[in-house]
Amino acid sequence: MQVRLVQGSILEVDVQAIVNAANSRGIMGGGVAAVIKRAAGPEVDEEAQRQAPIPVGSAVLTSGGRTRYQAIIHAPTMPAPAMRIDPQNVALATRAALALADARGFASVAIPGMGTGVGGVAHADAAAMMIKEIRAFIPKALQAVVLVDVDPAMVQAWREVLKEIK
Repeated sequence: MQVRLVQGSILEVDVQAIVNAANSRGIMGGGVAAVIKRAAGPEVDEEAQRQAPIPVGSAVLTSGGRTRYQAIIHAPTMPAPAMRIDPQNVALATRAALALADARGFASVAIPGMGTGVGGVAHADAAAMMIKEIRAFIPKALQAVVLVDVDPAMVQAWREVLKEIK
C-alpha cells in the first residue's frame, strides 16, 4: 500500500474518501471536523450524529455532502468533544478508518493528523501510532493512503517516522 505525505488541506487531496477524526457523538465541532463540515454541509454532520454513539475503535461512513469525495469516514479518537486522549486512541481510530475504507472498496483515502488538536497527542506520538497501523494493515481494495495536514510539524513527524522504518 502506497503512503504519501501532503502538507495542505484534506479537502484538496485527490482521493475517493476522507477521514474525519471524530468523537463518539458524531458532532463535527472543531478542528478538521469543522473544516469538513463547512465544505460538506450540515447534512453530513446530521448523518454522522444519527449513527452515534460511535465507539472509539470503530468508524462510520457518511456521504461526501457537497465535497467531491464519495464518502467521509468518521473515526472517533475521543468519546465526547474536546477531550484529551491517550495516544492509543489514535491507533484505534486509524485502524478503524482503514478497515472501513477497505471494506467499502475504496482504493484511496486521506487521513489527517489524528488526536493532535484538542486531543492533545504529541505529533511524534500520533505519527508513530498512525504509521504503525498503516504498515500493519493488510488491504484487499485500498491501494493508497494520503496523510495530509495543514500543520507542517505533523507532516514532518510522519516524515521522521517513515525515515526510521526504511
